[in-house]
Amino acid sequence: MKKVLTAAIAATLALGSVGMASAAEAQSRGPAAHQQQQRHDDRADRRDDRRDDRADRRDQRQDQRAYARWQRSARHYNAGRYTPPRGYQTRAWAYGQRMPANYRGSQYVVRNYSAYGLRQPPSGYQYVRSGNDVVLAAVATGLITAVIAGLFN
Repeated sequence: MKKVLTAAIAATLALGSVGMASAAEAQSRGPAAHQQQQRHDDRADRRDDRRDDRADRRDQRQDQRAYARWQRSARHYNAGRYTPPRGYQTRAWAYGQRMPANYRGSQYVVRNYSAYGLRQPPSGYQYVRSGNDVVLAAVATGLITAVIAGLFN
């Protein structure tokens, strides 16, 4: 009888520990499954962020195209003879270059821009004539923002 009783107690303890182990295993699966779902959600959020970033870059490129940095003038105007500053030759300027201070003197600044079909320059900028072209440059630094080629005859 002792043997049967000992075997029954051992079996009860064994089943109890198996039940405890399966409960512990279920608990450990719970957070793991939650973590896996959280990682999936994070990946989906990152994908959405990348799509938003891509759309923002696309919009920015379209804005840059709308504000042309180099344009060919549709009309040509007579503005008199052009002579470059002393020591300089007429040359083609490009966006991002700097015009020397000699070009930014009052002789070369285009003040009646509306007569030539140009918009008012932003604050701190001015139109400067260089040969047959007009350049939109910063007053202080001479940094070129836009070039309108062939505006003058």
